[in-house]
Amino acid sequence: MLTPTVRRTWAPRAKTPLLFHSYSHDRISAISAVTVSPIRERLGLYCHCYFNPLSHLEVAAFLRLLLRHLCGHIMLLWDGGSIHRGPALTALLARHPRLHIERFPAYAPELNPDEQVWNHFKAELANGCPLTVDYLMDDLTRVARRTRRSSRLLRGFIHQSELPPFLSS
Repeated sequence: MLTPTVRRTWAPRAKTPLLFHSYSHDRISAISAVTVSPIRERLGLYCHCYFNPLSHLEVAAFLRLLLRHLCGHIMLLWDGGSIHRGPALTALLARHPRLHIERFPAYAPELNPDEQVWNHFKAELANGCPLTVDYLMDDLTRVARRTRRSSRLLRGFIHQSELPPFLSS
């Protein structure tokens, strides 16, 4: 939604800071993956944004993108969300033996490095008041590009998650 997230603010004494926004209910849905190459330990961030809600069809399209861009086997670690199940995903997993699925335990966001990515994005976008969903998309794209270029940040997301050491090294 286009209601701003206020994290921290300041103002002169006795002056309350104000954020003006339109209370619009437009939203952006996003899907992302933090990747770690097992051989060279190269890190990557793949992110796609949509103006519509996500379904298993968009997840399948995102996985096809990962299959095109990444070599070798791909181990997916994801939660039990409903968008991670569906006929399109079942067919895709059957067609591509390179894809291996491991599910996180229920209610375990601390294990998911992608949660760290979205916490970072929310912190970067805090206190902003985009006038339209297009401006929000531009801001989100800018933050994603900057995050993608920082291997230090990506490595921090992996290490900050509470994954077992053999997965996060």
